[in-house]
Amino acid sequence: MQNPPGPREAEWTILSLLKWATGYFTSHGIDSPRATAEILLAALLNLKRIDLYLRYDQPLLKSELSEFKSLIKRRVNREPVAYITGKKEFWSLDLEVNPDVLIPRPDTETLVEAALSCLKPMDSSPNSSEQVLELGTGSGAIVLALASEQPKYRYIATDISLKALDIAKINARRHQLETAIQFVAGNWLNPFSPNKPVFDMILSNPPYIPSEDISGLQPEVNRFEPLLALDGRSDGLHAIRQIIFSAHPLLKPQGVLLLEMGFNQKEAVIQLIQHCGHYHPFQIIKDYAGHDRVVVMYKT
Repeated sequence: MQNPPGPREAEWTILSLLKWATGYFTSHGIDSPRATAEILLAALLNLKRIDLYLRYDQPLLKSELSEFKSLIKRRVNREPVAYITGKKEFWSLDLEVNPDVLIPRPDTETLVEAALSCLKPMDSSPNSSEQVLELGTGSGAIVLALASEQPKYRYIATDISLKALDIAKINARRHQLETAIQFVAGNWLNPFSPNKPVFDMILSNPPYIPSEDISGLQPEVNRFEPLLALDGRSDGLHAIRQIIFSAHPLLKPQGVLLLEMGFNQKEAVIQLIQHCGHYHPFQIIKDYAGHDRVVVMYKT
């Protein structure tokens, strides 16, 4: 990687460095080059992005230039910005992320919205028996969003990855929600006794990408994000199928199961629901891009 051309190091200001980094990212095919440069430089300097322009003529130290150069190298190597900065915003919550967890996507906010529409407001005490279970919590983005909006439910979140659970717990503490959520290590519904209907809601954003499609994903995804959170096996439906067929014994009567799914999996998921025979009615909800994204199922 070439050093920034032009002025001597001591003359590099925030604005001139942003201009140079934007051009460098553009020449290397990086999406949103200006925004990427702003996010990385703001993170390095511990500033908000707007502050970069309030301090546009501030010169950078030699050590800051060197560190910014290393961040640029990582992004040009296609490492996601969220992993470089260690942060990602979801549902207006600032979350810690690293390569042990999937980076929360805006599409998944559709799942949160659908879940909140199914949760009735509660005036009871935090010791209510109303319980919500999230499977495969990862960074904790979904369960934290729900708990921040409806704190009087009892929340349980599971993940097979102990490292992911560590990140979720950090995020819960960051937002003062650690007492609202119980984190449990385990694979999907295995930690819970079968045929005990104790949950009012079960939800998940499970892996749903067919194995053969993963190599064709963007390098930011297939080279850096955890395969465990992406790979839905041969047809992409392995986890979805397992959850649909094993969740209903744990749901209370009229309990609801919500799953995120791939944009092209609607018909296959409907067939699974009908074959299972324990959910009626059900509905498919589209994300803001107009793609089928969430399936909502009510226990018969």
